Amino acid sequence: MKALSGIFVLEVCAYAVMSNHYHVVLHINNQQAKEWDTKEVLQRWTQLFSGPHLVQRYLADDRLGKAELLRVEEYAQKYRGRLMDISWFMRCLNEYLARLVNKEDECKGRFWEGLYKSQALLDDAALLTCMAYVDLNPIRAKIAATLKTSEHTSIKERIETYDSANGKKQKAQLKPLKAQGQNPEQAIPYPLSSYFELVDWSGRIICKGKRGRITDDVPPILERLGIDPNEWLETMRWHNRFHRAVGKLGSWDVCEW
Repeated sequence: MKALSGIFVLEVCAYAVMSNHYHVVLHINNQQAKEWDTKEVLQRWTQLFSGPHLVQRYLADDRLGKAELLRVEEYAQKYRGRLMDISWFMRCLNEYLARLVNKEDECKGRFWEGLYKSQALLDDAALLTCMAYVDLNPIRAKIAATLKTSEHTSIKERIETYDSANGKKQKAQLKPLKAQGQNPEQAIPYPLSSYFELVDWSGRIICKGKRGRITDDVPPILERLGIDPNEWLETMRWHNRFHRAVGKLGSWDVCEW
């Protein structure tokens, strides 16, 4: 997942790998894709697939004719679109997992029962809701008691990196939240410390099973987003899937396999 996010323009905001499925929240960085030149696109694509012979010649700096260069540009445009496409990201990720498991089990065929499902996250409130929902999966499933023991989740990674770097550095493979020394234009526009507080508060309420109880120390980030705390907790406890789109117009996505 992290290796693919370094090739695609899809940034991982949150993830949780469970025993029989996984969740991932992705951000499509359209601006980054537009800034790539032809060679950058082809170099990235050929990390995944060998590409046509003409593309290989171009990357090897062979001399090409005008018509051949035009064809190379067509390939680059097609691959640029694919490197922005969640379906291609999921295809590459799940094909790798299927091949790995099939090799271990000495069998053939698809690994997953069905196709992945995705919902568009259309504003910051929807983004943080789904990030917290994903990060709390092990706690909701009662296989972890705390965020620090929630194995194979982005929240555990963020906490460990924050603790080891004294809050001055965030995990390179995860899209950062606002923090000390972080470029605000490249970060999710909410403080990392506030997100920790929000998820920790939500997890404690869920864990204790006190349905609907709101403590006095409700994270102020909920007020900034205009979210009712009771509705927030109902969402965190919800065992059904989200609708096709959550929030207002934007460019975030959550995928569940």
